[in-house]
Amino acid sequence: MAGVMNPAAAAQFGIKAFGAADYLQSDEDSAQYLQACMDEAPDDAALLSKAVGDIARARGMMQLARDTGITREGLYKALGEQGNPSFATLGKVLHALGSRLNVGDSAGARLKLTGPV
Repeated sequence: MAGVMNPAAAAQFGIKAFGAADYLQSDEDSAQYLQACMDEAPDDAALLSKAVGDIARARGMMQLARDTGITREGLYKALGEQGNPSFATLGKVLHALGSRLNVGDSAGARLKLTGPV
């Protein structure tokens, strides 16, 4: 698998795996990280899920589990490497994190819906 270092070599050289959650220290950091992921690959649901999972780990899964009503194990499974969370789950997690997704056109302008939805 390309891009994965041999664990023995990593230990020998003191290299630790990168974890985005370690660097997401504020709401602004989290929002910018999520936006960057969406800008980089707007059609990649797995990347969106991983980014939300990184933000969730940075904030604390135990509290997030209480706030969403989803078990901690369920959150790790849904937001993990092999996870495939429903849109409802992403919505619950984002709401509990105090975040939301905004819709805009590809030029960055926000779209406004009119009429009954």
